[in-house]
Amino acid sequence: MPACLGLLSTSAFQTHVVYLHKIQMTWFKDLDIPESFGFMRNQVTTFFLESSDGEKLHAWHILPVELYRKHEVALLEEPVGVVSDITSRHAFKLLRNDPDARLILHFHGAAGTVGSGYRVPNYHALSAGQPGKIHVLTFDYRGFGRSTGTPSEDGILLDAHAVIDWAMNVAGIPPNRILVFAQSMGTAVSVAISNYFALKSPPVVFAGTILVAPFIDAATLASSYRLAGTIPLLSPLAKFPLLFNYLQRFMQDKWSTKDRITQYIRTNEANGEMYRMTLIHAEDDYDVPWDHTTTLFWHAVNATTPVGISYDELEEKKTETKKDLGAAGSVMEWHTEHGTIREEILKTGLHDVIMGNPVITMAVMRIFQKLDPSFTC
Repeated sequence: MPACLGLLSTSAFQTHVVYLHKIQMTWFKDLDIPESFGFMRNQVTTFFLESSDGEKLHAWHILPVELYRKHEVALLEEPVGVVSDITSRHAFKLLRNDPDARLILHFHGAAGTVGSGYRVPNYHALSAGQPGKIHVLTFDYRGFGRSTGTPSEDGILLDAHAVIDWAMNVAGIPPNRILVFAQSMGTAVSVAISNYFALKSPPVVFAGTILVAPFIDAATLASSYRLAGTIPLLSPLAKFPLLFNYLQRFMQDKWSTKDRITQYIRTNEANGEMYRMTLIHAEDDYDVPWDHTTTLFWHAVNATTPVGISYDELEEKKTETKKDLGAAGSVMEWHTEHGTIREEILKTGLHDVIMGNPVITMAVMRIFQKLDPSFTC
């Protein structure tokens, strides 16, 4: 047992358990050839970003399909493969030079790469509401896929900062045309980096944030998480509270979304900044239990009021105001003078399938149209 505890408390072991970055799930496909994942030739521009500490981050800039159709001839004339200077590419110019273009920054979950599993259908769903205007930028964190380095909380936040810096300062997209989308582990990253920018002077607040299958913090997730809904990682230790509490003290990456989401909401309310946040979770998610979202929703709502609101009080309000959508689940919105916090609990969708469903397209368009009602097909 001491040897086991020693292993569990080591940085290397925790890194592999928390991030699962060596489980690529795209071993037999080339991430530099997005066409092998179902995209049109040069619909995706593959390139590398560099973090402030020198790590190379493998990224995809994905064109929406209608915009691709309109510019297909020019795009087909360009060579395929990794691009050393993305600013020279036709796709990049379509993003940078269009004052009506929108950009979704995509933060994926643990394990896999930009091309794994349901992530490709997710990209399609993100731009489906306005397939001529919504671009997607997705990337692999350090240590994932073709990106260099080893993942850690501090390092991944540097990666997220590099992506946002590229979006605003290279592509020239202002924050009100940028939406942050995240799933699973990526939700912790997105809330952390959104909070960081909201705390800046002057504050930087993006058009909105969509969190799919978020979790409260790393320790709470570890107590219940099952890989692919079946394989327990650290959850068996939760049956032994003293042992699990001991291990918690040695967890190096905390990813405390409950604390950061609270600070993010409070900061925007205090600054009078407009914000929009949507939390989505399926009841049949066997990887991350859906009560993580109801708890985070409460933390967010509680941060909007000086006197606070208890979890039970919020649940009581839900019985009065939430929309029961039957087999589609339920929706609850909390409005303040400055922001909207929306909770969507679906009956089905599992952990990953949900990402390609119409609920994602609707969430994106709801946020963009709130800012600009004319933003339609």
